[in-house]
Amino acid sequence: MRGRGRGPSPLPEGALRVWRTLGAAFVLLVFVPPLVLLVSGSLTQPGLPPSPTPQLVPDPLTTVGYEQAVELGGLLRASLNSVLVAVVAVPLSVLVASLAGFAMARLAPRTTGVVVAASLVALMVPATALLVPRFAIFRVLGLTDTLVPLVAPALVGTSPLYVLVYYLAFRALPAELYDACLVADLSPVRTWWRVALPLVRPVTAGLTALTFVLTWSNFLDPLVYVYDRDLFTLPLALRSLSVLDPTNFPVFLAGAVVATVPALVVFVLAQRRFLHTSDRNGR
Repeated sequence: MRGRGRGPSPLPEGALRVWRTLGAAFVLLVFVPPLVLLVSGSLTQPGLPPSPTPQLVPDPLTTVGYEQAVELGGLLRASLNSVLVAVVAVPLSVLVASLAGFAMARLAPRTTGVVVAASLVALMVPATALLVPRFAIFRVLGLTDTLVPLVAPALVGTSPLYVLVYYLAFRALPAELYDACLVADLSPVRTWWRVALPLVRPVTAGLTALTFVLTWSNFLDPLVYVYDRDLFTLPLALRSLSVLDPTNFPVFLAGAVVATVPALVVFVLAQRRFLHTSDRNGR
């Protein structure tokens, strides 16, 4: 399959900066106010009735909600479980998806068409339709009430979408690059690792952030497979906090802040990596 080279950007550098600034302003206007209210609500004194109007600076200002969230919801252990799942699932998912996408990009055109069509069909299958057969398999293997079912989807790249994105990224690389690797007698694995993968770092950064957010916020799979409270992930711990008395809403909001901050950090790091790599490639 012949790759296609990347041409120069159709927009001048000044226009790109303007669009990026507008995009950043839009994100700030849409997402920052709810986050500010979330943090403000988490610093409210638990046990008091909710304020009829939002308060940016609660009176009194206290962190008791965070202390009670850790004590009542077991957020510390749940955070460690979520971190363990993410540390294993995210890199494994990205590696498998990139390997599969690279293999698809190097197949013959007719074979690639069949594989892409099969991937699109698999992508259209609802995740809930796979719950019963997956549960039956993990139950027969004795893996229910463990964290293994939460990591297992990474063995197939988590989603066919990730494989297709990598396929398009590797397919866009110049064919002469792959020819040069053949002349240098590089194996397919070394070509993928040392040549192709470094050239699609923005794709890797974006899919890593997306995979982390989806894994971190996954509620359905832990609800189905995990029963031991010591194995709860953050979404399940937040569910236990949501049944508290309505006057203890700061406790739930504190748990929500704890669950939101890691996802925001990963998103910011991925965005900076993406923009830095794009600017370097554009020069």
